[in-house]
Amino acid sequence: MSVPIRIPTDSIYEERGSLCTTPKTVTSIHAEEDGSILDYTERSCDGAPPHDLKKRALPVDKLSRTQLTAEQCIQDNELLQAHKELIRCVALNRIIHGDGHWRLAKAFADLAYSYLTIRELPVQARQHAESAKNILLRGLDMSKSVEEKREVLGTLVTIYYTLGLSHLLQNNGRESFLSLQKVEKIVEELEELQEKTSVLGKITEKDIALALGRACVMQNKLSLAVNFFEQAIKTVTSSEGDSSPELISIYRDVARTEQMRRRHDQAIHYLLQAHSICQAVYKKLSVEVAQTGLLLAKAYAAAGHSEYNETADKYFTESLSVYQAVLGPEDPQTLNTCVEFSKWLIQIGKTQEAYKMLQEAMGSETQYNEIVAEMLSIMGSIHLADGKIQKGYRLLKKCLEVQTAVYSSQHSKSRETQNLLSTLQKSGASGE
Repeated sequence: MSVPIRIPTDSIYEERGSLCTTPKTVTSIHAEEDGSILDYTERSCDGAPPHDLKKRALPVDKLSRTQLTAEQCIQDNELLQAHKELIRCVALNRIIHGDGHWRLAKAFADLAYSYLTIRELPVQARQHAESAKNILLRGLDMSKSVEEKREVLGTLVTIYYTLGLSHLLQNNGRESFLSLQKVEKIVEELEELQEKTSVLGKITEKDIALALGRACVMQNKLSLAVNFFEQAIKTVTSSEGDSSPELISIYRDVARTEQMRRRHDQAIHYLLQAHSICQAVYKKLSVEVAQTGLLLAKAYAAAGHSEYNETADKYFTESLSVYQAVLGPEDPQTLNTCVEFSKWLIQIGKTQEAYKMLQEAMGSETQYNEIVAEMLSIMGSIHLADGKIQKGYRLLKKCLEVQTAVYSSQHSKSRETQNLLSTLQKSGASGE
């Protein structure tokens, strides 16, 4: 049960004498990790009621200081401390304004956004955003000053954006889209009132368009998703230029969507732009360059045109070389690139090249992880396809050992390999 909030009075006493002969204020903030309980109390260390306390800062002064501290912590990138200060802001707003005031809703909205962006806890973010929304829905008086109207509209943007992104992170595309549409509508109204610039702050038009695009992808509304991604690109380009690093992730999103639509040339177009920015912004030997290079290679490979083979090979080779140089040959990202490269080589009939690459990447010691299991499976399958049944059997047996350790014996991949081994044993081709 939450402890009742005690509202300090204006009584002031002088602090004298030894420890606790005159009451001294002790302030406590309690916040459960799931955000379900927030409590702010003031008490004296001898249990005396608040009106007997002599000197203390008034809640309104504490709130002002706490808000400034939270802002400063965010600027200094002390994000966890900023989150704690935002919890205090909720408690102090409740003390000062009561349970139904829009300023309490704003404090809940800011805390919800913090749970989303700082703590990366979408469930808690959604809970606090719902609390903020419920406060405003009880009755919102819009006959306020212009400044208060701006703050209320900004609070609504924060609430619905946080709800939209929380649903998105929980794979609820429909609910995400509905919340984000409300944000979009508020922004349109602000534009008509010429208040958009003064209200939109930490949440930008790019953020809103990007989130809407991702929500559309989740609902398989791919054409609409591309429109939103292009809107995000336009927003970033107009404000920061066409070489902004922010464009990299957006180009990757829209390219992935175009691939889902089987529009491979459009996907390649966007990935070329992402790769170009990466090469300009980051060092040539960087993970970022290797990532976009690999995506480009896969995009050319997925197009299925023989005239793209040389280009696909070029990007696979470059990406693998960068990963090996930056992360080392045994890093999971390096090994994953080997797997993707080998699959494409098999696709175009270069099975022996694929086998040699995987064999060299495997080395003498076998690690127990998903990528190694896939490498062993591919190598075993190559041997079986070449009629080298016993060699294939031995590799698949090793593959099953790794799969069982990584997934368990009941996993679909483990059972598939086990069934294949059993078939080979029954046919007598395994040599066992």
